[in-house]
Amino acid sequence: MMTKRILALLTVVLALSGCGYNDFQRLDEQSKAAWSEVLNQYQRRADLVPNIVATVKGEANFEQETLTRVVEARAKATSIQVTPETLNNPEAFSKFQQAQGELSSALSRLMVVSERYPTLQANQGFRDLRVTLEGTENRITVARNRYIETVQNYNVLARSFPTNLTAKAFSYAPKATFTVANEAQISAPPTVDFSASQPKR
Repeated sequence: MMTKRILALLTVVLALSGCGYNDFQRLDEQSKAAWSEVLNQYQRRADLVPNIVATVKGEANFEQETLTRVVEARAKATSIQVTPETLNNPEAFSKFQQAQGELSSALSRLMVVSERYPTLQANQGFRDLRVTLEGTENRITVARNRYIETVQNYNVLARSFPTNLTAKAFSYAPKATFTVANEAQISAPPTVDFSASQPKR
């Protein structure tokens, strides 16, 4: 009797391994880890914004509309509650992605406008913030690309035969990912050109 139970258990284990169950477990955990890194980098950027805004506010006659857009975009991006379920909810994921894209655009606009203010460009604190922001945008791109790759592998497994049967049996639905249309827009880091701020000799 015990031998039959062991054999039945081994059969189940082998069947699950052969139909991709273990691969789903592995890729699901990898996608969650990759997503956590994306969120970490987005939070890192959000934490930079108050310092950038405070520094720019000290510049006389700086475009208030540009500043307001950055503040509002940050508020919107940080107000969206992100949970593990967000990965399996295309609508919620799209909403989050759009908010982050708007913050990217607002920050890019702020950096472009700041080029018109020589005293701001000469401010070492602002220059340091620009460099940190550029590095953070690059980290966001790397983290997002890792997430996209992991989700792509997961989704291929979820849609391929016979592993799609396992996906249906264990409710492994395809995960949402960043759309190609927005990818170019939100992956472009703000343009940082220090040559424009160098004093003429």
